[in-house]
Amino acid sequence: MAYDFDLYVIGAGSGGVRAARFAAGFGAKVAVAESRYLGGTCVNVGCVPKKLLVYGAHFAEDFEQASGFGWSLDEAQFDWPTLIANKDREINRLNGIYRNLLVNSGVTLHEGHAKIVDPHQVEINGERFTARNILIATGGWPQIPEIPGHEHAISSNQAFFLKELPKRVLVVGGGYIAVEFAGIFHGLGAETTLLYRGELFLRGFDGSVRKHLQEELTKRGMDLQFNADIERIDKQADGSLKVTLKDGRQLEADCVFYATGRRPMLDNLGLENTGVKLDKKGFVEVDELYQTAEPSILALGDVIGRVQLTPVALAEGMAVARRLFKPEQYRAVDYKMIPTAVFSLPNIGTVGLTEEEAREAGHDVQIFESRFRPMKLTLTECQERTLMKLVVDAKTDKVLGCHMVGPEAGEIVQGLAIALKAGATKRDFDETIGVHPTAAEEFVTMRTPVAG
Repeated sequence: MAYDFDLYVIGAGSGGVRAARFAAGFGAKVAVAESRYLGGTCVNVGCVPKKLLVYGAHFAEDFEQASGFGWSLDEAQFDWPTLIANKDREINRLNGIYRNLLVNSGVTLHEGHAKIVDPHQVEINGERFTARNILIATGGWPQIPEIPGHEHAISSNQAFFLKELPKRVLVVGGGYIAVEFAGIFHGLGAETTLLYRGELFLRGFDGSVRKHLQEELTKRGMDLQFNADIERIDKQADGSLKVTLKDGRQLEADCVFYATGRRPMLDNLGLENTGVKLDKKGFVEVDELYQTAEPSILALGDVIGRVQLTPVALAEGMAVARRLFKPEQYRAVDYKMIPTAVFSLPNIGTVGLTEEEAREAGHDVQIFESRFRPMKLTLTECQERTLMKLVVDAKTDKVLGCHMVGPEAGEIVQGLAIALKAGATKRDFDETIGVHPTAAEEFVTMRTPVAG
């Protein structure tokens, strides 16, 4: 049978665009359907605008520290609408770049909601198209629990478009999105409370990292409330929100921001017309080749719920395009040693195993850890401390994990990730000459283990 397309991609986010572009480059006839915005969550309501807001929030610290270096500043004024307008302009520019990337690659772009009619057919804007393969790359969507008054809360989708900076913000959640947005609101001058139902935020991260960030955020005056959860939200006559907690306490806020998880975006996708199966969490079930239970339908990115990070979706998109249309270049995605950053203030950078994971896996571990006040702060009143940590296998000397909390942690850990991926030992670190004076050199000067 002759198909209209060799590959029909539903979703023009990072993974979908990467798969489409490279498949077209390999000679395939490709179409992409997108119902919202080109670039997906990351470009529009995720990592890119969030990082711009983090940069904005960081200026408060820079102004505060400037006097130690001889700079006299008039009182700084912050204007939220200016930041948001400039952010919007940049996102619009990136949308245009994504459009050009697709069109210039020879990909057909269909703007509208695509629905799968059968294993080889898609319907969009009243038209039907056939495809040898269909790729689901529809991403995720934030979830707000349906408590009484949940309609008064916002998610990350709305946070990027607030008309003004709220005076009092209550951020609910313990994952990286909650921690990052709490840092943004707090840094920009809002009275910020971070509320989490667990013992300590960032579950799954190294214990030292979690505790260190808790200490630093508390030092900065952020209100951290753990073992706390919301019962209901009531809107007051003056527009403010009265938040009742499950323990009976009441808090007042102007904005309640939920970052308590994301669900796969499968609404009205037509999966019932196929043999595609979902796992118990509702994500699309795929094998190691990203194939669903329906052989002609594949899925990747956040919608499969593996590692929900933009660079991972990009790698998966590349793998799918190569396997289908350039098999001699196919390489499986390696999910080990994926570096990641949390753009909290201060930042977190991490790659490899946490201390807890290493011990659980049966490694005989040595821990090297350093906490210090960075050189930049020695002329200021700021008492922030940086944490650096290496998790080492005592038997093989191999560095299993590398963790950092401090300025530019993500930038520093990206380079170290290459070393860990290549199998670097602690001796390799020790024999590497440091760049002086930098914070990063601490990673190659830690000589004495703190625990084993």
